[in-house]
Amino acid sequence: MNKQGHVLNAVLLGVGLGYVLEPAGDLGTFRTVAEVSVPVVLGALFPDVDTAFGRHRKTLHNLPTLAVFVAFPLYFDNLYFVWLGVLTHYVLDVLGSRRGIALFYPLSDREYGSPTGVTTTSRFANAVTLAVTGFELAAAAFLVHVAPDLVQQVVEAVPYTQ
Repeated sequence: MNKQGHVLNAVLLGVGLGYVLEPAGDLGTFRTVAEVSVPVVLGALFPDVDTAFGRHRKTLHNLPTLAVFVAFPLYFDNLYFVWLGVLTHYVLDVLGSRRGIALFYPLSDREYGSPTGVTTTSRFANAVTLAVTGFELAAAAFLVHVAPDLVQQVVEAVPYTQ
């Protein structure tokens, strides 16, 4: 996806996740939207820093990078929701782009993408971005409202000491 698509995806996710987490539509919802949006947008933009150094869609578009961002809130009690922005950036690049990303870099240069993805210059890029964003929000709503026990089990399985 292109930079515009990543920004669009991140902003819509921030607002959408705010409503998923606090659906009342009151002041609490708007506080949650603000709390979630800034770190999600920052996380969603971070992987493309590798356009300035390294190899784009490899250096910062991989599972080890994601693991670092997942570990931060677990071990340092900060950077909440930034990992979610990084993850959704990856999802958008894998599902929305033909090229994909090198998930296992530096162990492998192989890029994983979707045959239904489009090129970054395609006139359908924004439509694909909206479709992937809708999928991501549906998955989040499912995890929060239908299967919250699954999320709790995953969190409890992570080795964490305070």
